[in-house]
Amino acid sequence: MTLNEIAYNILNIVRGGRSNNDEHISLSQIKFTVKYYRAMMIRRDLARNNYMSRHIEQDLGCLSLERVNASKCCGFDIDCEVYRTTVKIPKTVRANFKELVTYVGAVDGIDRIPLVQSDYVKFLPYDKFTKNAKKAFFIEDYLYVYNPDGMELINVRGVFEDPEEVAKFDCNGTDCYDENMPFPMPADMVQAITTALLSGEMMMMANTPGDTTLDRTQDIPRTQG
Repeated sequence: MTLNEIAYNILNIVRGGRSNNDEHISLSQIKFTVKYYRAMMIRRDLARNNYMSRHIEQDLGCLSLERVNASKCCGFDIDCEVYRTTVKIPKTVRANFKELVTYVGAVDGIDRIPLVQSDYVKFLPYDKFTKNAKKAFFIEDYLYVYNPDGMELINVRGVFEDPEEVAKFDCNGTDCYDENMPFPMPADMVQAITTALLSGEMMMMANTPGDTTLDRTQDIPRTQG
């Protein structure tokens, strides 16, 4: 299901199939809440069962890299190559004390680059075993690559807090995400979120009368004379 379909389905259940253009329950609010519950349930599944569905991952396509001053990005002066993505990476869901980045590496999907904490980078030039190895790290939502070895493009995949932010990225000439694509979560999670919303946040809204006259004003309940 698309996010629009999920949100409209919840709205129709709340209103008993009587939703209209004057509906005071905001679809954007429902979508926001769906995203919130999605992230929460992903964290819960990983914490309880160490399980992550493949349906929640998204691909950002081919990202361009540009060379930057290592001293500016890392806070020290080292003789090495440091590149970063030309655009910021959407925030990922955090679970088990780590970012849910599932792949960083070459666009062929084979040459994976280890993701390390930015604080660790300053030690890399002094490690004789890894000083020439590629490493990747995040600073202020940009992805940096240490010793890219001529790499000009990079691929990033992960589980993002707001899947709709992936829409601004290009995947082979098309948007990596658009509103007509299935929302990245499995069917059982859609059902669980729908049930949670209808038994929680949406209950108060469901008890508020909707506008059934299509006049963009709230209906006022009639009293018996």
